[in-house]
Amino acid sequence: MSRVSQAQALENRRRAVAAASQLFRERGVNGVSVADLMKSIGLTTGGFYKQFSSKEALIAEAAQAAFGDLDLLLTEFEAAHSDHDAARGALIDFYLSAEHRDQPGSGCPTAGFAGDVAREPTPEEVRETYAAGVGAFASWLSTDTRDGLPMVATLVGAILLARATAGTELSEKILESTHKALTEPHAARPES
Repeated sequence: MSRVSQAQALENRRRAVAAASQLFRERGVNGVSVADLMKSIGLTTGGFYKQFSSKEALIAEAAQAAFGDLDLLLTEFEAAHSDHDAARGALIDFYLSAEHRDQPGSGCPTAGFAGDVAREPTPEEVRETYAAGVGAFASWLSTDTRDGLPMVATLVGAILLARATAGTELSEKILESTHKALTEPHAARPES
């Protein structure tokens, strides 16, 4: 039996974290077994336990990796647009798109991990990682005059409802009406 080099072991761990990050957002933590995870990267279940003490030990790392992906995405939006307001608008366009709705595995971890963190007995480290990620996202969405937390709540709620109703007219309406409410001045207020 050949031994895995330290470099290969680190690469295997990185691949397991990346795969878990995607699969947990796509299927939920309970929807992914250790065997499923390891099969997705071509390794054995025994290899998992050489890297992680338990599946729970992997969850915080997977959430942290997912929020790292979100940070990279936000940086890309900043680099591609002339100012932060334009970047924020482009992010809203993407977030409330059919593409984002239909690809939860590569989507926002705020939405992707929300159900599991809220519903399952979650280790404190996972809850803290999740809270820090939500806080950083809200901070990025904030303006000089508005806290970004209500926008995070609106975006996450909309994408979760759109995913839950995917394939129906209501799903499209959720995306469109939420986009309008967030981007058009006074769109959510009735005319006087």
